[in-house]
Amino acid sequence: MTATAPARGTADLRALARGGVLNIVAAGFGALAQFAIVVVLTRGFSKHSAGVFFAATTVFLVGAALARLGTDVGLVYFIARSRALGRAGRAAAYVRVAVPAVLGAAVAAGAGIYAAAPWLADVALDGAGGEGVRYLRALAVFLPAAVLSDTALAATRGFRAMRPTALTESIGRQAVQLAALAAAAVAGATWSLGLGWAGPYLLSAVVAVLWLRSLMRGTGDGAAEPGTAREFWRYTAPRAVASLAQIVLQRFDIVLVASLLGPVQAAVYTAATRFVVVGQIGNQALGQAVQPQLSEVLSRGDLRGARELYQTATSWLVLLTWPVYLLFAAFAPHALRLFGPGYQDGATVVVVLSLTMLFATICGQVDTVLIMAGKTSWNLANIVLAMSVNIAADAVLIPRMGITGAAVGWSIGLVVKNAVPLVQIAVALRLHPFGRGTLTAAALAALCLGVPPLVPRLLGGGLVPLAAAGALGAAGYAAACLRARDLLKLDRLRRVRRGTAAP
Repeated sequence: MTATAPARGTADLRALARGGVLNIVAAGFGALAQFAIVVVLTRGFSKHSAGVFFAATTVFLVGAALARLGTDVGLVYFIARSRALGRAGRAAAYVRVAVPAVLGAAVAAGAGIYAAAPWLADVALDGAGGEGVRYLRALAVFLPAAVLSDTALAATRGFRAMRPTALTESIGRQAVQLAALAAAAVAGATWSLGLGWAGPYLLSAVVAVLWLRSLMRGTGDGAAEPGTAREFWRYTAPRAVASLAQIVLQRFDIVLVASLLGPVQAAVYTAATRFVVVGQIGNQALGQAVQPQLSEVLSRGDLRGARELYQTATSWLVLLTWPVYLLFAAFAPHALRLFGPGYQDGATVVVVLSLTMLFATICGQVDTVLIMAGKTSWNLANIVLAMSVNIAADAVLIPRMGITGAAVGWSIGLVVKNAVPLVQIAVALRLHPFGRGTLTAAALAALCLGVPPLVPRLLGGGLVPLAAAGALGAAGYAAACLRARDLLKLDRLRRVRRGTAAP
């Protein structure tokens, strides 16, 4: 450890706070927009149409994950690493290696979905016929734009620039998407759903590419050194398969529900799982902020700095998401009424997944730590294992338990996905997320927002007693967090808000 390590560690935490706060604010907007989109679709269209469309978007996201070839992680890793080692000029070389490959893969994937749309509609969308084909083909046209946008934004994050992702992806695209789908709902135009949902990717791709070009102007010509492509793809190839497995783990249960139970049940299940996705936004936002910094500190061999980044990010993640999941579990039957009549059948799904996410979030960005340490093959094995367990559990449980079985299957997969890498980084890197800040945040959330709403639920109280208990718990939680602000490192976030967090 050098004499500059403490100062450098403080700068890393400040940068994490800066990027994390920006991403969380933008991701908060994005989460609300995503949630509103589901409300618009479930209230504006029939359960059958909504279910078919949700399943079609899952096929689109699987195709996009396949076409990205893992570059959404590879570019962050190599650009951040090059900058940390004083070789920022290599950034352009990595971008030139990645972009042509992903564009070719995206065009192929989009063409494949377009051509196979009748078969996919029959097999994956429960024989949805012309409606499913129409959705799939409209989405497929914009798949290259979506992949290019994701790739360019990943490269900007390698430069520690969080603003492009926050403004372009989390706010800009989501806002346009919501407006377009709301207009389609008002007009009753089911034919325009695919265009309204996927069309905004074209705008985000243009903005992302222009932003990346501006960041690369001062890095030199970026002439590729011998072996650059081989080095890049050796690291990224396992992540390509892992990204595909990850999206299957996150979304494929919607397709299975549509195939085994029909589009109506798929609509109910998708609506119920949106509550969980809202909480996951915080994880994604902090993960994007911490990725380049972990790559830099690990490239310097600074395990102490990596531990502090990991534990601080995890404490903030628990601080933000545990209250959300606990309240979702408590208010599940009431909250599902937002989607319209009949969606309350998904209440058990919300409870099961919300409680599972308490474990998943206290593990922190465990996958990110593993990946930024260069262990992409380990990550691949972990994700494939979790995906396989999830699919096997779904195949057994969905026919027997319906959408609750899908939730239990996903929960089992999530536990495997987080528990295995947690053990791996503890053994290989001597890193873990359970610092004092993390444990304090978890205890405060459980005591203030887990216990009070539980009392009226057990006593059979209605919405008013439940809301009163939730409000009382939230007030107590805010006061307790304020008292523990030093332990939770909330001063970093406060300085960012005041504009004094610059290194």
